[in-house]
Amino acid sequence: MLPMPSFANQPDNFLHCSRTAPEQFSQVQEWVLPNKTRVIVHSAGIIEFIPNAYQQGKGSHVLYSCGVHGNETAPIEICDELVEALLAQTLSLTVRLMVQFANLPAMDIAQRFISENMNRLFCGAHAPQDNPERVRANQLEQLTIAFFAQADDLAICYHYDLHTAIKDSAYPRFAVYPFLHGKAYSKTQLLWLAKAGIQAVLFSESPTTTYSYFSSLHCGVHSFTVELGKVKPFGCNNMADFAQARTALFDLVSVKSVESVESVSTMPVLFRIKQMILRHTEDFKFHFPDNTPNFTAFNQGDVLASEYDDQGTLLRSYSCVQDAEAIVFPNANVALGQRALLTVVPVTEKECQFDV
Repeated sequence: MLPMPSFANQPDNFLHCSRTAPEQFSQVQEWVLPNKTRVIVHSAGIIEFIPNAYQQGKGSHVLYSCGVHGNETAPIEICDELVEALLAQTLSLTVRLMVQFANLPAMDIAQRFISENMNRLFCGAHAPQDNPERVRANQLEQLTIAFFAQADDLAICYHYDLHTAIKDSAYPRFAVYPFLHGKAYSKTQLLWLAKAGIQAVLFSESPTTTYSYFSSLHCGVHSFTVELGKVKPFGCNNMADFAQARTALFDLVSVKSVESVESVSTMPVLFRIKQMILRHTEDFKFHFPDNTPNFTAFNQGDVLASEYDDQGTLLRSYSCVQDAEAIVFPNANVALGQRALLTVVPVTEKECQFDV
């Protein structure tokens, strides 16, 4: 086992070094902190912590990923603070933890991605690996599989893929529950999300190529895409807006189990995804203003989007199929074939299959 590397003794340094000198992490590095926590750096931006009390395969195994989109800065700043607290031993770890800063080059240019949207490249969609996002998505998949493969059948495993949304939102903090292929939803997880300040949860109705769906399907873990607020540049976030989420994320790995939700009595508002609208042509447009917030509701028959051929002839339109159908993640500029819009409709707890 190697001695502690020099960067670990300097404040605010792991993410900085990963971004500015990634070559120093070309090989796996492993060492033990004075408090007996094992640290494993698997690659630039990917670090694992194993507490001294860890028993092989047992307990909780937690993965926080952030920066899948390089301009979604608040979760990156929260995870950076967490990593530095663990390296400085000002936070005591009680779970096995991996933190992934996913898209380092995109962070450096303050853009969503370099070549293409990384959060559409999982579940094998990264082939062929001919750009930085595809290479990184493959690496993240392999490390995630290896991380959760070490958990035994009684271990509790979580993956929270942390984001911020482009648009304003009626519910600024919301999560997407990946499609479970008929398995029951976890009410305990939804209550923990509420404790973390999540106001709404969307139940996905179909397979996707997102990171959270990958870990849910292929690793069998509790997994969510978590939107903690709105996109802002590094240093421009009002971290008071993220205090509830930060506390929950820190507590989960250092103090309290995700099962400790006795004080939470109110579930997030629940929605299920009704439509997934893809962009097929260059001339694709919405029929609502660009600044329309997420969760704005429309009525049955309202036209949401249209697309046209090269001659400007209307090819197809997309309309609401019921009243109170709301929009989420509108983005008319996605690559052809990708999702431009989701619509969601409210559901009640009685309409959902829970595991408790």
